[in-house]
Amino acid sequence: MIKAEITDSELLAHMDSIHKDEMTIFVMADGEFRGAFFNGTKLVNQMRAQHNLGILETMVLGQAMLCAALLIPMMKGREHITFRYDTNGPAAGFSVEADSTGYVRGFLFQNQIPVEKPLENWDLAPFFGDGTLTISRLGEGMKEPQIGTVEIMHKNIAKDLAWYFLQSEQIHTAFNTSIQFDEKGRVIGAGGMFLQKMPSEGGKRVKSNQNELSQLSEDELTQKVENAFKAMPSIGKWFSDGGDMEDVIYGLFREFEPKAVLNRDVIFDCPCSEENFIAHIKHLPAQELNDIIKNDPAPIEVVCHCCGSRYKIKKEQLK
Repeated sequence: MIKAEITDSELLAHMDSIHKDEMTIFVMADGEFRGAFFNGTKLVNQMRAQHNLGILETMVLGQAMLCAALLIPMMKGREHITFRYDTNGPAAGFSVEADSTGYVRGFLFQNQIPVEKPLENWDLAPFFGDGTLTISRLGEGMKEPQIGTVEIMHKNIAKDLAWYFLQSEQIHTAFNTSIQFDEKGRVIGAGGMFLQKMPSEGGKRVKSNQNELSQLSEDELTQKVENAFKAMPSIGKWFSDGGDMEDVIYGLFREFEPKAVLNRDVIFDCPCSEENFIAHIKHLPAQELNDIIKNDPAPIEVVCHCCGSRYKIKKEQLK
């Protein structure tokens, strides 16, 4: 990937002043729930610079990217996930990818998104029509991906992703993403959280202790966790103000005795390169490749749709 430079010195200083992009993975309620909390402020800003996005486009693709990042803790071993949102609304949708090595990338199907009147709020539902949400998983050693698709229910990226896990995998999951802009339209805070109920043995809770939580039924415990999750402050604003991840995890969910098990970096990145594109072009049929080389001496410009990188490939490199 050719990394786009962020030149706004004020924005760079702000990002350096707040906590770094990092994901904290945790478990709670005696291992009955797992979750992850992610500061993705730099990730969203890099994504925006790579694709040269406006405010609305940043909000749509940024939320998709944050959700994709939150899929990484669910991966087993070496795995790659593609998350697609196809709608007949003005935004059309997006395709984002996450890899177990810790990178995410992706693109909008419609950039720029048509807007008929000034935005009154950040409800994105008017820009999403009917459509489908698709998750493709490609694990190590798999020749074909596992693909699951559901109808879009809420026209809300985070809620529809939770709906997917409930319908396709029968797992109770919740996602919350948020992006905070300043008065100049710059992203000064972005992040997300997911919680997921772990499968119970034989459909029953395994009670390993006798605290207050152990006296609750499975439904009662799930409701209490859901209520705590809903009480979460705006994540984007929290990070824009320099808020700490541990304050949220150990404050919001303190009665469930959360324990952080891993911190990891997640970045916007793309494995594309000039060498890869040259190799792809060289695999064109011989006649087509010869025509490209002979008919126009100018370099070929190739654009990676996943990260916006532009490569100018000289004809001599194709011989």
